[in-house]
Amino acid sequence: MTAATNPARAEPVEALLQDTRSALRLITCGSVDDGKSTLIGRLLVDSKAVLQDHLAGVQRHGQTDLALLTDGLSAEREQGITIDVAYRYFSTERRKFIIGDAPGHEQYTRNMVTAASSADAAVVLVDATKLAWADAALKLLPQTRRHSLLLKLLRVPSVVFAINKLDAVDNSTVAFGHIEAALRAFAAQAGIPVTAVVPVSALKGWNVVDASEQAGWCGYSGPTLLAILERLPVTPADSTLPFAFAVQWVEKPGALAASPGSTSGTPQGRRVFWGRVATGGVQTGQAVRIMPNGQTALVAQVLNHVRQAQAVLAGHSAGIVLDREVDVSRGDWLLAEDTDGTLPGSRELRATVAWLDDETLVPGRTYWALHGHRWVKAKVKRIVHRLDIHTLAEEEASQLEPNAIGHIELTLQEPLVTLPFVRSRALGSLVLVDTASHRTAGALLVQ
Repeated sequence: MTAATNPARAEPVEALLQDTRSALRLITCGSVDDGKSTLIGRLLVDSKAVLQDHLAGVQRHGQTDLALLTDGLSAEREQGITIDVAYRYFSTERRKFIIGDAPGHEQYTRNMVTAASSADAAVVLVDATKLAWADAALKLLPQTRRHSLLLKLLRVPSVVFAINKLDAVDNSTVAFGHIEAALRAFAAQAGIPVTAVVPVSALKGWNVVDASEQAGWCGYSGPTLLAILERLPVTPADSTLPFAFAVQWVEKPGALAASPGSTSGTPQGRRVFWGRVATGGVQTGQAVRIMPNGQTALVAQVLNHVRQAQAVLAGHSAGIVLDREVDVSRGDWLLAEDTDGTLPGSRELRATVAWLDDETLVPGRTYWALHGHRWVKAKVKRIVHRLDIHTLAEEEASQLEPNAIGHIELTLQEPLVTLPFVRSRALGSLVLVDTASHRTAGALLVQ
């Protein structure tokens, strides 16, 4: 299938949501050496987000190596691979970006999962030179399929396929048409919603920030990759769910002077509980329940991030003052009292885990579980399945090796208020930490 015969390529970009007020968190992923680090480097350079002295520091043999702008570890520079997730920040006239360069090696799949769990969008790089692009029935690389399936598992809202290195093939139009058809067929079979498929040359900069120097390159007449990214929506805040708030810091009465233009003080000099609203919203007069002690109170005052009195919605920082003195400390949760059991606490959890530790996960082990800012002991009750990351098929398993992904059951020392990850990233995600070494052992997504 060529560009001239593919009607899907004419999809209007205006169909994308236009919420560009917040920074877009995106990652690049795909197979090894598909050009992920180079693509990010090209975005940074061509959008004028790199200082000249920084650019001079990534010279090799008289030429600029764009991949070195993100590959900061010495092992990455020596081997020419990405190992850990490297985050970079840049902005254009339309919006701000937080972009993560995820590793392509299967050995570091756990790092890719960690980055994707909080991403609003993902760019999956596909190297045209590694595929039998002249064959209309070409097969995609396993890691392209694996990362795409993991993006589906992690509910990343926007997935963009960027077909790279088309400047290095004999017939870019045929190559782009065949590879795009293969990607769309795979995505349709796997149930992966595709936002766009775009041809690029990260090395030469074609169709990344600026359009290709060749008119109609690859038979493509759509927007550049950056133009697409500038129009992608951020993950909406969980403002329609019941109110939930993790206490991060307790401000004592009179600890800080009020800022100019802020409220003159708190009612009767009570403590202010600061944190970020995880779900729902909070306003004066609202009834709340404190977890884990179960006491109830009314909200006497709500302060925003600049200490002005106003209601605050999910995704924003807030200071909350209660109408009476209640034992509340860092790690506690404030929850909507009138939820009729919508947010019940539980000591039993069933979750998907991306195992990050170098030691094998076995039933019976006890870890610290971090939920919001609260730490509780968690015991691995059972390993239910291991996921085949090639197909996402569930396999019977008695243990999980490093980099494995599976389903497990946990028993908690104290109840936690959670929601499935598909409903709320804030309430549906936890981190497991080794009790002896204090290493981060696993990333949990509540089922």
